[in-house]
Amino acid sequence: MDVLAEANRLKADGHDVISMAVGQPSDPAPQIVREAAREALADGRIGYTDALGLAGLREAIAAHYADHYGVEVPVSRIVVTTGSSAAFNLAFLALFDAGDRVAITAPGYPAYRNIMAALGLEVVEIPLGQEGYLTAAQLAEAHDGHQPLKGVLFASPANPTGAIIPDAELAELLECAASRGIAAISDEIYHRLNYVGPDKTALAIRPDVTVINSFSKYYCMTGWRIGWMVLPEELVRPVERIQQSLYISAPEISQRAAIRAFEASSELDAVKQRYRQSRDMLMKRLPQLGLRIAAPMDGAFYAYCDVSMHTNDSMAFARRMLAEAHVAATPGLDFDTVEGRRFMRFSYAGSVGEMVEATGRIERWLGGAG
Repeated sequence: MDVLAEANRLKADGHDVISMAVGQPSDPAPQIVREAAREALADGRIGYTDALGLAGLREAIAAHYADHYGVEVPVSRIVVTTGSSAAFNLAFLALFDAGDRVAITAPGYPAYRNIMAALGLEVVEIPLGQEGYLTAAQLAEAHDGHQPLKGVLFASPANPTGAIIPDAELAELLECAASRGIAAISDEIYHRLNYVGPDKTALAIRPDVTVINSFSKYYCMTGWRIGWMVLPEELVRPVERIQQSLYISAPEISQRAAIRAFEASSELDAVKQRYRQSRDMLMKRLPQLGLRIAAPMDGAFYAYCDVSMHTNDSMAFARRMLAEAHVAATPGLDFDTVEGRRFMRFSYAGSVGEMVEATGRIERWLGGAG
C-alpha cells in the first residue's frame, strides 16, 4: 500500500507510472454485470438482504459448482459475503477461539496474518519449498512436532506465487488435516485463472472443507465487494448470526449484479487470454533481467521473483524502481516477514502493452544502475 500511495502521488504529478503492484484486474466488470446494476438502480429498491444472501445469487453459485466443477453444493451451505475479506473474518470467528493455533504459508497473503492477529489467534507460518505450495508433509510436521494446530488456511492458485497445489497433493493435504482434526480453509479466489489445467475445488475431495471465493479476480469486480463461502452445514447458522451482527448482509446492488457474472465467461476468458500472453512473456523476460522466478506461475496473475542478484532489500529496491523507472511492484516483506527482503511480487493484471513497456523500463533502469 505504501508503494501504491507513492505511485498514485507520482501519477498525480504527471508521471507515467505502470503498476505491477496491485492484484486488481485492469478491465471493468463485464457488460452484463454493469447492466444488471443499472437495472437495480433504476428499480431503486436497494436495501438489506437476508444475511446469507439473495436466494437467486446463492442458486447461481450452486449452479456454477455443478457446471464448472461437476460438484453438487446445496444452496443451504452457501453464504454471500462482502468480498472474500469478510468471508475470512467470518470463517475465523466461527471456527476458532482466541489463542488457537492456525497455520498459513510463508510467503502468503498478508491479510491472513493481520486478521488472525487482530482476533487473538496464534499464527503459525509454514515456510514453503521450491514447489511454492503447502504439502501434507509440511502440515503434518507443523502439527505433530509442536503444539497441535486448530486450523490451516491455504490458497490455490496462491498469492503471491501463483502456484497451484496438484490434485493428488491437495487430496493428501486435506486428508492430513482431517485425520488430525485440523479445520481446513481453502482460498479459491483465483480460480478460473489456471493456465496449466482445469480447476479443482477442495469440495470435490472433501465436502467438510470451508471454501472461500470471490467475484474480484476472474470476474473483474474488485470494488463491488462481493464474494461467497461454502460451509460445512454445522457452521452455516453460526456464520449467519455473526454476519447479521458484523455486516447485516453483502451490498444488495452487488449481489443483484453478480447473479449475471456467470453468464459472462466469453468476455472474461478474453481477459484471461491477455493475462496468459503477459505470463508467457514474463516467464522469459524476468529471468533475463536477473529476476529469478521463485515459484511456478501456474495461475492468478503474479510472478514471485528472487531479486537477490540485485539487492537484499526489496523495499528499497521497489522504491528506487518506482522513483527512477516509474514501475511499481510489491516488496516481498508483505508476504514473508523472514525471507521477503530477497523477493518481489510482480502483478501482470494490466494490459499486455503495459507489461511489455514495464519490462523494457526495468531493463533500461537496471542497465543504467549497473
